[in-house]
Amino acid sequence: MSRLPPLRALQIFETVGHCGGISEAAKRLNISVGAVSQQMKLLDEALGMNLTVKEGQRLRLNAIGQRFHARCSLAFEELRAAVSEVERSKNPNNLYVSGLPSLMTKWLGPLIYEWQHDHSDLDIYLDGTLAETLEEENADFRIGYGEPGQYGAHSVMLFRDCVVPACSPRLLGRPGPVEQPADILNYPLIRIDSRPKFDSPPSWAEWFGLEGVAAEQAIAIRRSYSSSSMAIQAAIDHQGIVLAQFSMIARDIDKGRLIIAWPRAMPLPSSYYLSWHPNTLHKAQCRAFQRWLIGRGRAQEKMTDGLLAEQQSGH
Repeated sequence: MSRLPPLRALQIFETVGHCGGISEAAKRLNISVGAVSQQMKLLDEALGMNLTVKEGQRLRLNAIGQRFHARCSLAFEELRAAVSEVERSKNPNNLYVSGLPSLMTKWLGPLIYEWQHDHSDLDIYLDGTLAETLEEENADFRIGYGEPGQYGAHSVMLFRDCVVPACSPRLLGRPGPVEQPADILNYPLIRIDSRPKFDSPPSWAEWFGLEGVAAEQAIAIRRSYSSSSMAIQAAIDHQGIVLAQFSMIARDIDKGRLIIAWPRAMPLPSSYYLSWHPNTLHKAQCRAFQRWLIGRGRAQEKMTDGLLAEQQSGH
C-alpha cells in the first residue's frame, strides 16, 4: 500500500484549491505565505509530481491537481462529518433526525421550533438525505416514504399525503380565472420528477385524468425539478403551477404565498413513516420526540382528510 502524503500538506493543498491561490489560502489558514508554499512543495515531493502551474503571480492547479483536489475535498468532507458525529455523541442531550430533504425543509423544519421551545437544552441535528439506512447515518429517527425497510418492526405510519395544484396568487390574479381544470393548461406547469433516485408524486397526466380532461389536449411541461422544495419555491416565485404535496405547502397557503388553483386533491399511493433504531427509545428525549412527532403526523392526516372531504362535498 502506498504511503500517504503528510496530512498537513493535504489540508493546506485542499485550502489552496478552494481559495484559488497561495496568498488567499494563507489568510484563511492564518499562516504565512512561505509556510503554505513549503507545504505545497512537500506534497509535490511526496507524490513525485507537480500539482500546480504558475500564471503570472498566481498559482493554479493543473489538470491532475484538479482531479486530485476533487478527491481530497471529498475525503476531508467525510472526515469533518465524522468529527461532527463524534462531537454530537459526546452530548447525551442530542437528537438526530434523518429524512427526505423536501419533507424536512417544508414540513418538519417549521414544526421543530415548537418542539425545541419546550426542550431548550436539547441539541437537534436535522439531516435531509435520500439514504434510507439508519445504521449508515447513525440517526435516531428516519422519516421516509413507502415501505420502512429494515426497521419495519420499529416504524409507524406518520400520515398519508395528497397533491394539489398550487401557484402564487399573482400568477392567476384575484380572483383567479381558473373556471375549469382544463384552464390550468393555459399556465406554465411545474413538474416534480425525482426518479430514478426516488418515487415521484402523482404526475400532471394522472391528475388531469382524474379530472376527466381530454387526453388529446397536450400537456406541455418545460420545467422539471428533482425535489419538491425547489418546485414549490418556483411556484412561490410566480413561475407556474406545481402539483405539490399538501403537507409541504399548507404553511405557504396560510401565509398567502400560494393558493390552490383548482380544488382537486389526489392522494399519494403510499404514506410517510417514522422509523427508529432499536436503541433509540432508551433515551428519554427520543421517547418524547417520538410521541410528539406521531401527534404532528396525526394532525397532518386530519388536515388532509379535511381537504379531501371538503372536495367530495363540493363535487
